[in-house]
Amino acid sequence: MKPSVIIALIVGGVVGFAVGSMFQKPADGSAPSAVVAPSGIAGAPNAPQARAPGAPPQDTSVYKVPLDESPVKGPATALVTIVEFSDYQCPFCSRANNTIVELEKQYEGKVRVAMKQHPLDFHPRAKPAALAALSAGEQGKYWEMHHKIFGNQQQLEDATFEGYARELGLNVDKWKADMNSPKFQAQITKDTALAMQLGATGTPAFFINGKKISGAQPIDNFKRVIDEELAKANELVKGGTPADQVYAKVIANGVTAPAPAPAAPNAPGAPAPAAIRKVDVPADSPAKGGKAGAKVTIVEWSDFQCPFCSRVVPTIKQIQDTYGDNVKIVFRHQPLPFHNNAKIAAEASMAANDQGKFWEMHDKLFANAQALDRASLERYASEVGLDVGKFKAALDSGKFTKRVEEDSAAGMAVGANGTPTFFINGREFVGAQPFEAFKNVIDDEIKKADAMLARGIKPMDLYAEFQKEAGKAPPPAAPGAPEPAKVVTDLKIDGAPVKGPKNAPVTIVAFSDFQCPFCSRVVPTLHDLEKQYEGKIKVVFKHQPLPFHNNAKIAAAASMAANDQGKFWEMHDKLFANQQALDRPNLERYASELGLDMGKFKAALDSNKFDAYITADSSEGMRVGANGTPTFFINGRQVVGAQPIEAFKAVIDDELKKKK
Repeated sequence: MKPSVIIALIVGGVVGFAVGSMFQKPADGSAPSAVVAPSGIAGAPNAPQARAPGAPPQDTSVYKVPLDESPVKGPATALVTIVEFSDYQCPFCSRANNTIVELEKQYEGKVRVAMKQHPLDFHPRAKPAALAALSAGEQGKYWEMHHKIFGNQQQLEDATFEGYARELGLNVDKWKADMNSPKFQAQITKDTALAMQLGATGTPAFFINGKKISGAQPIDNFKRVIDEELAKANELVKGGTPADQVYAKVIANGVTAPAPAPAAPNAPGAPAPAAIRKVDVPADSPAKGGKAGAKVTIVEWSDFQCPFCSRVVPTIKQIQDTYGDNVKIVFRHQPLPFHNNAKIAAEASMAANDQGKFWEMHDKLFANAQALDRASLERYASEVGLDVGKFKAALDSGKFTKRVEEDSAAGMAVGANGTPTFFINGREFVGAQPFEAFKNVIDDEIKKADAMLARGIKPMDLYAEFQKEAGKAPPPAAPGAPEPAKVVTDLKIDGAPVKGPKNAPVTIVAFSDFQCPFCSRVVPTLHDLEKQYEGKIKVVFKHQPLPFHNNAKIAAAASMAANDQGKFWEMHDKLFANQQALDRPNLERYASELGLDMGKFKAALDSNKFDAYITADSSEGMRVGANGTPTFFINGRQVVGAQPIEAFKAVIDDELKKKK
């Protein structure tokens, strides 16, 4: 298996990074926000495509993006205009906001920022937040409200917004009236429609003098485009264009929509060729289609509470309608730990399967993903005609708990750590991608199946024949396929917690978050690697507390306070083992259990002694492209997500060969 394929990004993001590839896919194929899994990891539909993090934007078009009534900050004479489409509930937008603030400082007077509202439909508090900010703008305080909201993403309730309005000295009655004004509803609708037209379907999305950048990318990516545009703008000014007319001049002949994707073997949206994975199909897994032997078997790992999984349901139906029994769909469970009702919903679907009604319950659960509590599940059981007594008994007894857990473990073993993840005849396919992307792969697999049938392979044996290719190297990537992840040669690790010999030939730098469920999943993998490569690897820990994990930062501080007393790794293991209890009292309890000097430990937390250190780690992570967690750099080579141990070993073994 080629390391370049192994270390390609999973995905959001995030996660997500991360969770969550997560994420709607931008039409230009560039990296959008990872919104599915709050860890920011892969698995979400708008997880980043595997393009080198430092690479320039793939879309070189200049887009015509009018400012209209958008809030603007910066002088009209600024030679570079950044138009941002954002969502106040999107964690990656919050990160990108910090980048924009830094750019405003570094390019003071040279850039101005215009904000357009693009609240995504699966973020229920994003639109009220946008209304709160725009209404504050009516009293000249848009940007003040904007920063307050992004600074407190866990608090997006109406009462919180009203508190901000009072803190900012607004006329609250007028502000409330403006919140209900059709004017701002219309503005948000207009901004969202413009985003979709421009191909900015995910958030955040930026247009720098019309040049598109998608996602919370490292600051250097922005600076490269800004510097190029400044040089061009200065030439225009020298040629007689007034500074305040530069933006209008630059976008005058801009495009208003992305160019259609060229017809190519891997287009549109198809992934690069991937190695065939060994993916089992248990006899009791819910399946439909391909009764006489399907040419294509699609194994899906999914989560009933995942919004991106529900988005792909109509696509799967379209696949069935298009291909009939040529395609078999197999459903396997991967309830993500931060979806509190996903596991019981999975068990409910298997209880329905026991009565021959899995797919009816499947559709019912995805249609009601916001109401998956026990009472609702029982109501759905009644509505689909189940024996409700038998259904309740199955849930009460935990009859299918182990079955769901076995699916989840099998998914992790093949790299299906985010949802939805598909394996098409063993070929990994991540995220809620459009029908055309599936069609591309399915058509390719049908051709292979037809060739096998011509050789005498029986229809019922086709999947087993495909699986014989599992583990072999993938075919060469087609022109234009994603590049291998970049190698980072300037990671700053001085002063970071380290485990392993100083002169180890392989260094693994981990950017992690103590509240991220995918980070905890990979801890046993790292322990196994330390045993298998004893004396040959060292592990360096860097902090990347994600903004939507409300206890991640104080947990990071607690780990550094323990580090001050020589107990970082003991605290590290304690925190990951107790991810659901990372509040201050529990942190103090863990410190006591580890025998720390409690006075010194408490003083470190009270004084915010490690805030600057943690912020520096996080900034370093963003600089090198660690925007979701966990992200690893193995001798500088990026590996994203809680991948199987084989993925790490392939890179480690390759690095050890180089050392020899």
